[in-house]
Amino acid sequence: MIVSTLKKLSEAGQSPWLDFVSREFLNKRGLQKLVAEDGLGGVTSNPSIFEKAMGQGSDYDSSLQAFLDRADADVVDVYEHLAIQDIQAAADALRPVYERTQALDGYVSLEVSPYLAFDIAGSLVEARRLWKMVDRPNLMIKIPGTADGVPAIRQLIEEGMNINVTLLFSLDSYRAVAEAYVAGLEARARAGKSVDRIASVASFFVSRIDGRIDAAIDARLKAGAGADEALLKSLKGKVAIANAKIAYQDYEQLIAGARWKALAAKGAQVQRLLWASTGVKNPDYPDTLYVDTLIGRDTVNTMPPKTMDAFRDHGTVAETINQDIESAKRVLADAERLGLDLAGVTADLVVDGAKQFTDAADALLAAVGAKRSTFLGKRQNTVSYDLPDTLAKAVEKCLDHARKDGWQRRLWKGDASLWTSGDESKWTGWLPAAEGTQVDARLLSQLGRDIAAEGFRDAVLLGMGGSSLGPEVLSLTLGSAKGAPRLQVLDSTDPAQIAAVQSRIDIARSVFIVSSKSGATLEPEILRAYFHAAVVKAVGADKAGRQFVAVTDPGSQLEAAARRDGYRAIISGDPAIGGRYSVLSAFGMVPLAVSGHDVAAFYERTRPMVRACGPSAPPAINPGIYLGAVIGEALKAGRDKLTVFASPKLSSIGYWLEQLLAESTGKQGKGVVPVAAEPIGAPGVYGSDRLFAYLKLAGDDSRDLDAQVDALARAGHPLVRITLADAGLIGQEFVRWEVATAIAGAVIGIDPFDQPDVEASKIKTRALTDDYENTGKLAAETPLAEDGALVFYGDAALKGDGSLKSIIAAHLARLQAGDYAAVLAYVERNAAHEALIESMRVAIRDARHNATVSGFGPRFLHSTGQAYKGGPNSGVFLQITSDAAKDLPIPDRRISFGVVELAQAQGDLGVLRERGRRWLRIHIKGGDVAGGLERIAHAVRQEV
Repeated sequence: MIVSTLKKLSEAGQSPWLDFVSREFLNKRGLQKLVAEDGLGGVTSNPSIFEKAMGQGSDYDSSLQAFLDRADADVVDVYEHLAIQDIQAAADALRPVYERTQALDGYVSLEVSPYLAFDIAGSLVEARRLWKMVDRPNLMIKIPGTADGVPAIRQLIEEGMNINVTLLFSLDSYRAVAEAYVAGLEARARAGKSVDRIASVASFFVSRIDGRIDAAIDARLKAGAGADEALLKSLKGKVAIANAKIAYQDYEQLIAGARWKALAAKGAQVQRLLWASTGVKNPDYPDTLYVDTLIGRDTVNTMPPKTMDAFRDHGTVAETINQDIESAKRVLADAERLGLDLAGVTADLVVDGAKQFTDAADALLAAVGAKRSTFLGKRQNTVSYDLPDTLAKAVEKCLDHARKDGWQRRLWKGDASLWTSGDESKWTGWLPAAEGTQVDARLLSQLGRDIAAEGFRDAVLLGMGGSSLGPEVLSLTLGSAKGAPRLQVLDSTDPAQIAAVQSRIDIARSVFIVSSKSGATLEPEILRAYFHAAVVKAVGADKAGRQFVAVTDPGSQLEAAARRDGYRAIISGDPAIGGRYSVLSAFGMVPLAVSGHDVAAFYERTRPMVRACGPSAPPAINPGIYLGAVIGEALKAGRDKLTVFASPKLSSIGYWLEQLLAESTGKQGKGVVPVAAEPIGAPGVYGSDRLFAYLKLAGDDSRDLDAQVDALARAGHPLVRITLADAGLIGQEFVRWEVATAIAGAVIGIDPFDQPDVEASKIKTRALTDDYENTGKLAAETPLAEDGALVFYGDAALKGDGSLKSIIAAHLARLQAGDYAAVLAYVERNAAHEALIESMRVAIRDARHNATVSGFGPRFLHSTGQAYKGGPNSGVFLQITSDAAKDLPIPDRRISFGVVELAQAQGDLGVLRERGRRWLRIHIKGGDVAGGLERIAHAVRQEV
């Protein structure tokens, strides 16, 4: 019987291992065949091997589908599920070898995350976790032999794990890990623990060294080496082998020493040198070069399949590791004398090797993540991009940079250096909140059930900005469950709007959610006072508190007031979450629960996107990071007007996105200008400053909108299309866009969590209201002109003949290419007023091709106001105010709601003026808002 050359290698004292594993190979019992025919002693794996196995073909698809049918998981957990199945199968196939050799051989290696190559604590945690998960005695955990890895190796050996030390290139590194192995065993022995059946290999990389050294030699020869030419040529293909042979000499010296002999007497096994990277890189070299020349007792050679096939076919078995040692020493000495810098090369190769492993891990996780998303189907919202070539290339470059720099991991760690190295790390509580960690879902759902059971018919949320816009999306998208109160959001100081809400509810059968992170925001405080007084009047002071729920950060003024007044519940927010990022925390979930929805179920349906955007999802398949790169690169290319369209049931999400994007990015003279509620137009009415996003709910009647969006894409406009299978998946979009906004901040180079310009208008408003409390009047203003019931305030250059027509014409003439027109109205937000403002926007957009935005004050102050003041100076602002037709008093205050609203308008305008913005204010006297708006809208339509 002919004995395999590989088996002869094993009989000569060197164990042949296979540097490869795949599901197909295991299923075909390829491993058992190699054990039987070639004396195979082990298997090594790494991310590159698994990427080729999992990312190409369909061998893993059935297992992946079965896993996802049971439960979804993070991308890395999906990979580990598949990989561990393979590792366990390989370990079981090699178990007879392990038993036959008394734990000397028969191992399969699994690498800790390559992202932990320079992280001691992380490597320890990861190694312990993987050891427990695989649960096989013949597993080896692969740890990089970096300076940071050595202490981890020593500790894990002491704990009794089998360790494959990888990424060894230099003699010093090998000596350090050999010492770590011995020290770990000695620590076990001192503790009275057994040291037998603990195995380790030191993976010493070979061919990569020659690849670098040979390239350096070729460069020297090309430049002209003079007298050194012959010697340089003689060193090609020799340095790596010489380096390995000297390492083996160190090994022999180690095991001859007293320390090792004492351990050997207790049954310890030697830490074998494993020759890794043994496939030749230079086609001029024999394909078995790094096997033939490194054969020796107590060694391992892990070969890729191609090298193993070559050695089986024509390899030569002879003990070569101890041959020509003096020659090996001369090679290393010559290399040093010639300045080939082996020490520098090996140091660089450690860093490069770690990078190659992380690159491979990125590719692996991207492949697995893409399949995960495909197999999840309708459980995860889908997205597609139509981008012009230049933008697409910029996005691709950005994503590659983000991958190399580990943005997804840095984001979830709250690494402030991802942005400006400021206090950003204090503001990332929204990430775990998206996983449902910030609230007690059962408690909130019980609160909702109790409120419904007591017969409350309406719930009114009193809050501003992040406390109101997210809950409004939830309410308008999901509605209220059967038997639960109808949720209404009141985020205005406009007397008519307050009265309109009050007219739609029965005060005695309504519950009020007072929502304020700081607990000291003006609007929710005075609205709380107003409705608390109304409830006291309706049901009595002793019962009024049962109709109120407070949502606020711990220790706030609102919390104190709620305790004093006996509120039904006080739900705490997280101070590490900014308002605009708070919808998936208590600020969004309390209104959701009061509307009768199952909070835990909502989080469960949101979770697929959380996982897709998680720290293990590389940027190219990470929905949030990808979108953030698109937004950021579009802005850098001049496309800073992010225009949002949505199918009917999702229409409210644009207002939430306005705050998220504007307040997060609009600062330092740059930022995204979000455009919501601007009706879609023909492709030709848009300038080159637009990026479009279309959110569609499957089943919505949106055929006309679909066709118009398609026309935009055909015309070359950049377009993001997002589809939700059903409305219950709206939480996924909160996650996607929050991550995207944070990442866009990194691309732009700003802190996406501060709002430096919001406070400016609050200060001015506070000064005005305080003055009113003292004097009973607001500071007098000097008008520019009057035209009937319309009073104008602005620059003298706008006056013209003082008519509405001439002033509007002069104001609109300020619009230049790339500017946006803003219509900001401090009036009741209702359908009629919205329609009139919309008509102005469409007229301006269609005639001048400028983007248009609108907002109702003071609501927009807590939303887009930051961008208008701190973002690019490209806005042309029309502010509209009005006398209150019927004002409302504020309990225990001299000031009224109408006066507060007017003070807020004046304070906001004062800041716009200070920031050098282009503005015009039109005040409607007498309170006929509809009539005044109609006149203004008509003039705009005429003068564009």
